[in-house]
Amino acid sequence: MFDARKRSMLKLAALAAAASALLACGKKEDPAPAAAAPPAPEAAASAPARPEPLKVAFAYVGPVGDGGWSFAHDSARKAVEKEFGDRVQTSFVESVPEGADAERVLRDMASQGNKLIFGTTFGYMEPMLKVAADHGDVKFEHATGYKTAENMATYDSRTYEGAYMAGVIAGAMTKTGTLGVVASVPIPEVIRNIDSFTLGAQSVNPGIRTRVVWVGEWFNPPKETEAATALINGGADVLMQNTDSSAVLQTAEKMGKRGFGWDSDMTAYGPRAHLGSAVINWAPYYIKTVGDALDGKWTGGRAWWGVKEGAIDLVSLAADVPDQARAKLAEVKAGLQAGAYQIWKGPIADNAGNEVLPSGAVADDGFLGRINFYVKGVEGKVPGGDNK
Repeated sequence: MFDARKRSMLKLAALAAAASALLACGKKEDPAPAAAAPPAPEAAASAPARPEPLKVAFAYVGPVGDGGWSFAHDSARKAVEKEFGDRVQTSFVESVPEGADAERVLRDMASQGNKLIFGTTFGYMEPMLKVAADHGDVKFEHATGYKTAENMATYDSRTYEGAYMAGVIAGAMTKTGTLGVVASVPIPEVIRNIDSFTLGAQSVNPGIRTRVVWVGEWFNPPKETEAATALINGGADVLMQNTDSSAVLQTAEKMGKRGFGWDSDMTAYGPRAHLGSAVINWAPYYIKTVGDALDGKWTGGRAWWGVKEGAIDLVSLAADVPDQARAKLAEVKAGLQAGAYQIWKGPIADNAGNEVLPSGAVADDGFLGRINFYVKGVEGKVPGGDNK
C-alpha cells in the first residue's frame, strides 16, 4: 500500500511540475500583440470641377447657306469652336427677321442660358437694346449698329475698304465706263460702300459712272436677280452688290458680264463672271471677344475693324485682271494694312456738285458713319438722303 501511495504522490508531483513548466513556458512565449492596422490612406483630393462652357449664341438675318453675309458669320462661329474647344458651346438661329421676331429670338437665347449673344444685322439694334436691359448678366454684341449699353457692344467691319478695292479692279475692267450696284437698304453703311466702290473705280478711270438699284432687303435672290438684270440692260457691264446672296454674280454670269462676290468668296457661283470677292473675316473679332468673355476681360464699347486687323480683303482675282490693276490693288492694300492709305480724303464732292470734304481733309469715323449722299459719278438720289 505504501508503495502505491508513494507512486501516487510521485505521479501527482510530476504532474504539478509539468503544469508549472508549461505555465512558465507560456509566459515566456506569449505571442507579440498584433500590430495595429495601418491607418486608411486619406482620400485623394478630388480634381477641381471643370467649369461649365460659356454658352454663345448667334442670330443671323439670312440662311447660313446664303454664300455671303450669314455664311461669313457662321464660318467665324466655327472658328470660335475650333479655337476654344469644350470651353464654349455655340448655337445659332438663322433667317431671323428684323423687328419683333428678333426680340423674341434674342429673349429666348438669353433664357436658355447663353451669356454672350451676337446679333448680326443692323435691324436687330433696337430689339437687342430692349433685351439687354432685362438681362444684365448677359453680354450682347450688335453688328453694324451705333447704340450701346453697359452690357451691349457694337462691332462692324470696314466693308467700304473691300468695296474700294473692288472698285479699283472694276475701273480697270469696264468697257462701257458704267458700273452697277445692287443695294439693300439705304443706311450709311450701304451708301458708304456704293460711294467707296465708285471712288476706287475713279482712282484708275476718272470718267466712271455708277448706277444703283435698291431692293429694300438684305436677302431676296429673286429681287436681286431682277435688279442685276435691270442694271445690265441699262448699260452696266461690271456689277457689285451690297446684298447677301450670290444672285447678282450668277446673273452677270448668265448675261455675259462681270461682277464681284460680296462678304464671302463667291467664285464658284459665277467663275466666268467673277473678278474678285470682297470678303469679311469675322473670326479675328469673334475669337477676341469670346476670349475676353472667358477671361473676364469683356468691356463692351465699339469696334470697327478693316484690312489692318485682318477683317477685310479682296480675294481670288480673275486671271484676266491686268498687271497694272493688280499693282494698284497691291499698293492700296498695303497702304490700308499700314494705316497710311486714306480712301476718304478730299477734295470730294457729292453728285450735286457740293463739296463734302475739302482738299486735304480726311474723313473721321463720325463722318463715315453719317454718310447719306452719293459722291460725284453716282447717278440718282439716295432714298431719304440730302441730295434730293
